[in-house]
Amino acid sequence: MAAQLHADVLVVGSGIAGLTAALRAARTATVLLVTKADLAQGATRSAQGGIAAALGPADSPDQHARDTRAAGVGLCEDEAVRVLCGEGPEAIAELIDRGVRFDRAEGPGGAYALCLEGAHGRPRILHAGGDATGRAIQRALGAAAQQEARIVVREHTAVVDLLVEGGRVVGAELMAADGSHLRARAAAVLLATGGAGQLFSRTTNPRVATGDGIAAAWRAGAALEDLEFYQFHPTALARPGSFLVSEAVRGEGAVLRDEHGRRFLPEVDRRAELAPRDVVARAIAQVMTAQEGRSVWLDATALGQRHLRERFPTIDAALRAAGIDWAREPVPITPAAHFMMGGIRTDLDGRSSLPGLLAAGECARTGVHGANRLASNSLLEGAVFGARAADAAAADAAATGVAAADVVAADVAAAGTVLASAPSPTGWTRTQLQGLMWDRVGLLRTGAELEAAAAQLATWQPPGPETLTTITALEDRNLLDLARLLTAHALARPVSVGAHHRLDSPSEVLAC
Repeated sequence: MAAQLHADVLVVGSGIAGLTAALRAARTATVLLVTKADLAQGATRSAQGGIAAALGPADSPDQHARDTRAAGVGLCEDEAVRVLCGEGPEAIAELIDRGVRFDRAEGPGGAYALCLEGAHGRPRILHAGGDATGRAIQRALGAAAQQEARIVVREHTAVVDLLVEGGRVVGAELMAADGSHLRARAAAVLLATGGAGQLFSRTTNPRVATGDGIAAAWRAGAALEDLEFYQFHPTALARPGSFLVSEAVRGEGAVLRDEHGRRFLPEVDRRAELAPRDVVARAIAQVMTAQEGRSVWLDATALGQRHLRERFPTIDAALRAAGIDWAREPVPITPAAHFMMGGIRTDLDGRSSLPGLLAAGECARTGVHGANRLASNSLLEGAVFGARAADAAAADAAATGVAAADVVAADVAAAGTVLASAPSPTGWTRTQLQGLMWDRVGLLRTGAELEAAAAQLATWQPPGPETLTTITALEDRNLLDLARLLTAHALARPVSVGAHHRLDSPSEVLAC
């Protein structure tokens, strides 16, 4: 018999969306926060570019909204964009209240230092510690969650499946790192499990980004939408690990060159290096194809050593560790899978199509990103919609009339241990899946390649119930489910738009 935990609200995931949601819901509800690894791990901690909000004197939420819609290539949902951009300044204020110290301009009483990034019409990107914005946010929110008496945190605990009774989600089956199972019952379950960059052989995402929440929601019957829109960041270091080189570097003036030193983006788009991510990533991919797969170069040498070290300390240290002095030489880069615009379909309060289940952050599809996310809107989405989903979850929990027991923080390591057994053959490895998705369902697609991918994926078997004894096996099951779903969604959209680019149908839908 697996141990059982209780809370008013179960939050799965500990990035900006999950932590914001847990802290907000804890105002009126008991919260159990579970996360697959350490509390600090995840995509939020790695976010370099910053967080966008209309705070400057020459800016406004309406202008931010226009830029968001333009980047989304006409497929953003207007009300979702209005909420994101309109509530953005308040979300920033709450982060500041939680202890996030955003960088300020030099001089006494300096205003917040607002920077420019691709496809933004105004400088509106806030940073903390130069390029360590995500780390600063993660640290502040994580500390606040650990100090909140109404929140119990369980690290190294993965979601196996959602518990559904009478058509309503009432909790989740969980697995600890040692393979033991436990059940968490809650009046509302809020997924904030991030994306699924580990579908692809090249990704800027951390090792934990395996789409667990999206896959579990789909298996429970929740509606998914827009999975074909996977954003590939244009500039990841062309070395193992695909370390992200922030878009903000191009915002400061760095340029992209082919192997002959030619700057190629001005011929592609009038905005050149500051064009939307989908445009820049495709241009790089096409140049790399012409160069037989060799990387292109990010040239930041004109910015100078001092500026690069002070403005981008994290990137500077990583590149120097890789033996690259980017003040003197260009950086070899390649596109890499970065952000999932689709996911669990939700309303503007995070509610999914399945009663009792809510979602926020990258695993949710609110419609705010359309076919292509505007740079630095991801952290903002987690803050704005994490708060809205938390309010809805707490309200739903109160309205159910079910009195949840106090959160149980008992040691359950020995409870419900799964019996080990020899794994049955599945016919594939994670590396094979990632290679297949990169080659055939990646940045540049064709109907024939998508069909070939779908046929191959159909032959591979997920780990069976008897082999789901480790978190790695759970992740593999989720990755195969999502690989099949993403491929099917891509096949179902025959026209190129935004991040979904079909070489056999290159004409794009124009932005509204």
